[in-house]
Amino acid sequence: MKIDLTGHTAVVTGGTSGIGLATASLFLDAGANVAICGRDQGRLDDATAALTADHSDRPFLAVPCDVLDKDSVAKFTETTVEHFGGVDTLINNAGQARVSKYEDTSDEAWREELDLKFFSVLHPSRAFQPHLEKSDKAAIACTSSLIARQPEPHVVATSAARAGQLSLIHSMARELAPKNIRVNSILIGVVESAQWQRRYDALPDGKPAYDDWLKEQAVAKGIPLGRFGKPEEAARALFFLGTPLSSYTTGSTIDLSGGLSRHVG
Repeated sequence: MKIDLTGHTAVVTGGTSGIGLATASLFLDAGANVAICGRDQGRLDDATAALTADHSDRPFLAVPCDVLDKDSVAKFTETTVEHFGGVDTLINNAGQARVSKYEDTSDEAWREELDLKFFSVLHPSRAFQPHLEKSDKAAIACTSSLIARQPEPHVVATSAARAGQLSLIHSMARELAPKNIRVNSILIGVVESAQWQRRYDALPDGKPAYDDWLKEQAVAKGIPLGRFGKPEEAARALFFLGTPLSSYTTGSTIDLSGGLSRHVG
């Protein structure tokens, strides 16, 4: 199925790499106007080069922005609306995992993790909400994680923060539904990323081929499909939730864990 999003404006936070970059590319493929943001100017420049090389005829905007800085998000919002005239889709994708256990996670680390998981959703959603309310196809789609429902001990702070974040997203869905803004999320398991490439590169000589090594890691983690997810697979789910393809879906999640989820339903 192909959808024409000409005139539709999509915003992607954390859009410089991985899932965010792949999501921005899908919206551009469909003819949408796309605005991405990221904290690192170098990575933003690289993402801009990659996206414009493949979509040179598409309206595109890249803006430096820290989603934890309310003023920075306000400026990103203002710039985007001035450039495109409005917003129809917000993809809240910024975030990362913190590897730590209960016994060695400091108070400061806890605060940082909770701030990131909550305000990476709250700041952009609040800033763009007045503009989303003017759209007849408004949607917010958030990247979350399976650990929101299935916590892991080696990422205790992120697991707890993701659980709270998922509750927040569901509460937003109920509250924003009367304003015709749909709010949904995806729950990712393990997705291929530069982090895994760095781990592989650090291995000593004699290591297996990268793809074989990734498969070994997936099997060791007990992923039934026997592989990690790919950024474009998560991006397709965000695209679905962020467009009229999912026009009767709100307060929902899509599982992208390769069968790692142990929950029924």
